[in-house]
Amino acid sequence: MSQSMGGGKGAPSGSGAFERPAAKTSSVLKRLWHYLGAHRWMLTLAVALSIGGNALALVGPKLSGYAIDAIKPGAGSVDFATVFRYAGLMAAFYLASSLLSYALAALMIRLSRKVVYAMRRDVFDHLTTLPVRFFDRRQTGDIISVISYDIDTINASLSNDLVQMLASVITVVGSFFMMLSIAPRLLLIFAVTIPVSIIFTRYRSKRVRPLYRRRSMKLGELNGYVEEMTSGHKTIKAYSREEVFLHRFDEKNTDAVNANYEADSFSSTTGPAVNFINNLSLALISIFGALLYMAGGITLGNISSFVLYSRKFSGPINEFANIVSELQSALAAAERVLRLLDEPSEPADALNAATLTDVRGDAELENVCFGYEPGAEILHDFSLTAPAGKVIAIVGPTGSGKTTVINLLMRFYDIQSGSVTIDGRDVRGVTRDSLRRSFSMVLQDTWLFHGTIYDNIAYGQEGVTRDEVIAAAKAARIHKYIMALPEGYDTVLTDDGAGISKGQKQLLTIARAMLLQSSMLILDEATSNVDTQTERSIQKAMLRLMENRTCFVIAHRLSTIQNADLIVVVRDGRIVERGTHDELMAQNGFYRALYRAQFEAEESA
Repeated sequence: MSQSMGGGKGAPSGSGAFERPAAKTSSVLKRLWHYLGAHRWMLTLAVALSIGGNALALVGPKLSGYAIDAIKPGAGSVDFATVFRYAGLMAAFYLASSLLSYALAALMIRLSRKVVYAMRRDVFDHLTTLPVRFFDRRQTGDIISVISYDIDTINASLSNDLVQMLASVITVVGSFFMMLSIAPRLLLIFAVTIPVSIIFTRYRSKRVRPLYRRRSMKLGELNGYVEEMTSGHKTIKAYSREEVFLHRFDEKNTDAVNANYEADSFSSTTGPAVNFINNLSLALISIFGALLYMAGGITLGNISSFVLYSRKFSGPINEFANIVSELQSALAAAERVLRLLDEPSEPADALNAATLTDVRGDAELENVCFGYEPGAEILHDFSLTAPAGKVIAIVGPTGSGKTTVINLLMRFYDIQSGSVTIDGRDVRGVTRDSLRRSFSMVLQDTWLFHGTIYDNIAYGQEGVTRDEVIAAAKAARIHKYIMALPEGYDTVLTDDGAGISKGQKQLLTIARAMLLQSSMLILDEATSNVDTQTERSIQKAMLRLMENRTCFVIAHRLSTIQNADLIVVVRDGRIVERGTHDELMAQNGFYRALYRAQFEAEESA
């Protein structure tokens, strides 16, 4: 759409990156809670399972200490009954904890699936509300990257990191109270190591998030470039420009790989550093625990339990350092998703907007001034009247503003000054839906979707019969080709009609437009991909079917619009000539020069 709709001189363009200042973490998390909060009962159950599973696992070290205390070093005896009893209880508690952990993991996978489904649905729904201007400025691959890669990154974080965070919090709190009940004095060791770990982790997380944002941006740019190059593969081959585009791909690929390397390499140092600090705390526990044991202030079983709890206490902190890096990646991805959702939708219809009904097809542009960008005006004091049922041809050099006129008629863009009216009603005072339903449209760039030929022709017209589809296909001179296919009208088209020629694609879209019961028709280079003979037969059929309908035709082949009721010659955003073909030829002006130049070119070819 962006290619066909941005066709005027000065049409907007953009790199496609969703780049704005970084959002606050609290703001991003609050927005994500909108999706999580819709499943509160699942979150409540997840918290309950996490508490239960981790609480059961926390009993194990205590039971281990009791089993060790059943050994009497001085007496040289072991109470095996006590050891076996506590060992059996440990196995039972750990088994129950594992089952609850499995249930929690399964629940979180289901929750993340629901969240990601809702997020992807919202993004796609929002895309359908965005104005044409948005797609003129964004690369398709970058938008796809947001819908696929960025949302998948959020999904991985929800299904894995959230579970680990819940478990970590419960394990740390539970281990703390267990250690407090065993040897409060040994806890003083963590008064030094834990703050150091927290400060270091916070510092690294602030540094790594911009790197993950850059990684997502560079991957989006790479996807956009790949999509662009894939769609233009034949042109690249035809011009033997493979090496040039390979070189450009290498540059973008290198940028993406380097951005990924910088983010991952920087974040990968956080975990080992925090792990070293935690191992240092274990060494200190061993030293001071031994001193307490020598003083008779603690038993061997209690030392063993305390060491195990210290590992449970510090282990999640180490894991959390790794999780923080992954969360920064997820937050960077979430920012891009939320920015896409924040893109302003097409402005709502006016509160008192009327619905166009029983449209005759009288169209008028009066003193219209318009530019895609401020200070870059495309149309200057443009006035055009199209009476109902007449064929209006708009011709002129490339970039003169022909397609821009169509954009304004369809209200893909709003004018800066002047007025555009249909049946005397300003288009800004009617609903966009009823306005656009008043038009049928065939563009130079064809669009076919995955589905049968029948579905593609019937697209846009509800309740259409098979006979009506066949009649439209016959009028568009494509019926014989369709019937020659093995499945006829039930033949499935894939990948935007791969396997059929551009001309055949265009005939299918013409048949689609013929089927619509609209009062006005727009043909924007609609027959540019068919041969001259086929074009002439299509023109005759279209003129016959478009009787009593207003028809706007944009064509470079001036020989195809000789029978138009009015030919408007546009140059540099202004109408320089208007009249019938014979009148314009008699004027010996710009149109005559265009026609002769084209005729001579065709003759020499």
